[in-house]
Amino acid sequence: MNGKIKAHILPRSLVGSCNDALSDAVAGLFRMLDAEVIFSDSYPGWKPDPDSQILATMKRVYAELYGQAPGVKVVHAGLECGLLGSKYPEWDMISFGPTIRFPHSPDEKVHIQSVAKFWDLLVATLKAVPEA
Repeated sequence: MNGKIKAHILPRSLVGSCNDALSDAVAGLFRMLDAEVIFSDSYPGWKPDPDSQILATMKRVYAELYGQAPGVKVVHAGLECGLLGSKYPEWDMISFGPTIRFPHSPDEKVHIQSVAKFWDLLVATLKAVPEA
């Protein structure tokens, strides 16, 4: 590329201001190398609500289905929740899915048994949600 490096970086954070700070820090490193820095796309942060009603419902349903409490973790995933939550901040939502290893890489793999478990949990949770 004629002696140039082009980097596409997509930082993520639960908190928009932290995402901005991370972007600024990375841009600062590139500027120290006299690199041109252009920001074109970003995704809004999404901070899960530990008091979410749908989370409480899903935890109860999971325990009923599998005889143990689920592991609830906060990770950098949840892109769709960030996008939808920025448009509909009143929505109660969670992000969950099957077990995926090496996401967004040529080595991405899904644990097949976890897909069935994910589906069963989704269907049972939807049945447990009261009608509006």
